[in-house]
Amino acid sequence: MQTGLERFLQDPALRAPLAGRRVALLAHPASVTRDLAHALDELAALPDVRLSAAFGPQHGLRGDKQDNMVESPDFTDPRLGLPVFSLYGEVRRPTPAMLDSFDVLLVDLQDLGCRIYTFITTLRYVLEACAAQGKAVWVLDRPNPAGRPVEGLTLREGWESFVGAGPLPMRHGLTLGELGHWFIRQLGLSLEYRVIEMQGWQPAASPGHGWPVPRTWVNPSPNAASLSMARAYAGTVMLESTTLSEGRGTTRPLELFGAPDLDTRRLLADMRRLAPHWLHGCVLRECWFEPTFHKHTGQLCAGLQIHVEDPTHYDHAAFRPWRLMALAFKALRQQAPGYPLWRDFPYEYELDKRPIDVINGSPLLREWVDDPAATCADLDALATADEAAWQQARAPFLLY
Repeated sequence: MQTGLERFLQDPALRAPLAGRRVALLAHPASVTRDLAHALDELAALPDVRLSAAFGPQHGLRGDKQDNMVESPDFTDPRLGLPVFSLYGEVRRPTPAMLDSFDVLLVDLQDLGCRIYTFITTLRYVLEACAAQGKAVWVLDRPNPAGRPVEGLTLREGWESFVGAGPLPMRHGLTLGELGHWFIRQLGLSLEYRVIEMQGWQPAASPGHGWPVPRTWVNPSPNAASLSMARAYAGTVMLESTTLSEGRGTTRPLELFGAPDLDTRRLLADMRRLAPHWLHGCVLRECWFEPTFHKHTGQLCAGLQIHVEDPTHYDHAAFRPWRLMALAFKALRQQAPGYPLWRDFPYEYELDKRPIDVINGSPLLREWVDDPAATCADLDALATADEAAWQQARAPFLLY
C-alpha cells in the first residue's frame, strides 16, 4: 500500500503540474512516509518542487500541544527557514497574507474518520479560503483507520462548529481526499482540487479494516496513541463533555473511561441488560487508573477499558463505539438520575452551547440520555435513519 505522499514523492509525473508554482504544505506529525521521513523534509528535498510555506492544524505542525484548546503560534522552521503558519492560533482560517505565500496547497493529514476530529474542519476552511482567492488544493490521501463503517446522528443545521464541519454522522467512513470532494459539492465551491490517491488501500481487509497493519502508527495528535484509540474514538470523544475521565493523563487515552465514584460492575451489568447488542465487536474490561493530569488528577478511578486489538474479539462490522458510549451514559443516568454527568464549559470556544451537544451536533443524544422514558430503540431509530441517508449521500465520492 502506498499513501498519496509516497506516490507523489516517487512519481515526477504527478508533480509536473506544479512546475513554476509556489507550493505550501499543511501537515502534522503523522505526515510521514513508510520510512518515517516527514513530508516537509521530503518535499523540501525535491528539486522540482518550489516549497514556499507550511501550515499546522490543531496541536501544531510538530504535534507540540498536548491538550485540546491549546493554541500554536506562527514560527519559522529552524531547519528549512520556511514560514510555518498556525491554523489553530490567532486564526482558524488562512488569512489573505497566508494565502499570498503559495499557489498550491498540499494537504497531508492523517485523519481518524470521525466528524469531531478537527483536521476535517481545517480542510473545509482551507478549501473555502482557496476557492475565494483562486488557489489550488491537492490532498495527498491517507487511510481512514476506522474504515468504512458509518455510525451516529447527523449534525443538524445551525450546529456547525470547529468540531462539526457539516452534516456528517460521527463516523463518516471517508478518507480526507474523499471528504474534500464532498465539501466542494456540499458548499458549491469552485477551485482546482486534486486527490493524489493511495494505491492498494483495502478498507475492508482484515485485520486492519482500514489501517494497513504492518505500517507504523504515528500519533496524528498527542492523544491518538494507537489504532485501538482510532477505532473507539467516535464514542470515547463524547467523554470530553462529561465529568468522567476519558483517560487523559494515562497511557491509554480515549480507550478507557471512569471516575472515582463509578461502580463499574453494576454499570457493565446494566449496559448488558439495556442493549447487549450495542456491546458486540469488542471486549470491555474492568480496570483502575489514576490520571496524572486532566480530570480526577491523582485520584484512583474505577473504569472500563474498550479492547479492540485482538482479532479474536474484534468484529469490525459489529463494533459500534458511539452507541457503546451512549449506552454507558444511559445506564449511569438510570442508576443515579442526579449524577453530575455533563460538563459545562465553552468547548472549542462555543460559548452558549453544552459541550455534549456541540460534540454530537445537536441536543438529541443528551436529551435521550436524560429522558427516563426514552429507550435504546428510540435512539437506534434516529441514528439508523441518519446512517442510511449518509451511506447513500457519500456513495458518489468513494474513490476506493
